[in-house]
Amino acid sequence: MAILQEVGTSPRSRRTGSWGLSNPTARYVVGRTVAAIGTFLFVLVFNFFLFRVMPGDPIALYTRGRNVDAEQIAKLRAELNKPLGEQFLSYLANPFTGNGPSVKYSAPVWDVILPRIWPTLLLVGTATLLATIIGVRIGIRAGWNRGSRFDKGATNTTLVLYSMPEFWFGMVVLIVFAVGVGPFPGIFPVGGLSTPGVDTSSLRGVLDVAWHLVLPVTTLAVIYLAEYSLVMRASLIEETNQDYVRTARAKGLMDRMVRRRHAVPNALLPTMTLVFLNLGFVVGGAITIETVFSINGLGSLTVDALKGPDVPLLQALFLLFSGAVIFANLVADLLYGYFDPRVRS
Repeated sequence: MAILQEVGTSPRSRRTGSWGLSNPTARYVVGRTVAAIGTFLFVLVFNFFLFRVMPGDPIALYTRGRNVDAEQIAKLRAELNKPLGEQFLSYLANPFTGNGPSVKYSAPVWDVILPRIWPTLLLVGTATLLATIIGVRIGIRAGWNRGSRFDKGATNTTLVLYSMPEFWFGMVVLIVFAVGVGPFPGIFPVGGLSTPGVDTSSLRGVLDVAWHLVLPVTTLAVIYLAEYSLVMRASLIEETNQDYVRTARAKGLMDRMVRRRHAVPNALLPTMTLVFLNLGFVVGGAITIETVFSINGLGSLTVDALKGPDVPLLQALFLLFSGAVIFANLVADLLYGYFDPRVRS
């Protein structure tokens, strides 16, 4: 009777345990999530104190170039001289406000940041997607055919592209294809995200935006795909020396099947992590590319904030960029654990 009772209750106990922290997958997910939350809390605190130890007089920054009477200045100093604990609680209530409006734009910092997110996502997101697809394909072919003519040519080319500064390559592309060189006229727009006066919500406006994005997206994609290609090539070469690949070949599987079903899925794991980490930096934008091509995104906004310096705006941008990277890193960790059981254990 006791044996029957034990047999009847064991499946339930196993199901209960599978959803608890005794399950390696659950422990891994909870651990990664707690670590991400802890990192964000640290960034939150660091962001608060970082801009309060910067040299200079904040009141002079706020009142520079403005006709502010003595009473308003005294009120500002009273706000600044509040106890640090009270300031920190006010900051935690809504950290993205930056504890004040933007100095340069005289508006809440989030109202300044929000319109700049879409241009950056469109530019860097498109470039990252194209670079991932093309770079991974190049890395797979070069790594699987190591030592071939294609491998040597692709590796040397990607090394050159990876070593080039983004701003320099962007300026070369701009001069050649937008300004024109010698008898060859420029055919692409010099800068901006759209032609002034064009309704971007219409079909003509969408095509106009796509035409303006050709040069900056190409510049970023060429630089990014070199990184993806090199990482994918190195990862695939390492996988080809593993025992399971030799076993698959010994079983008589076709070479392309060994590559597609066995080697490539495992070699994609490091590249996947790199892709998600770079997606976190998408929100930060490509500062140099947005500056070279005069695109009003988060990158160019950061440059404007640094010129001030616009401390409230910098504080909000720093927190936004950090949060995006932490979230992308968390997604990469969770996906890595899902595809590779060794990580969970």
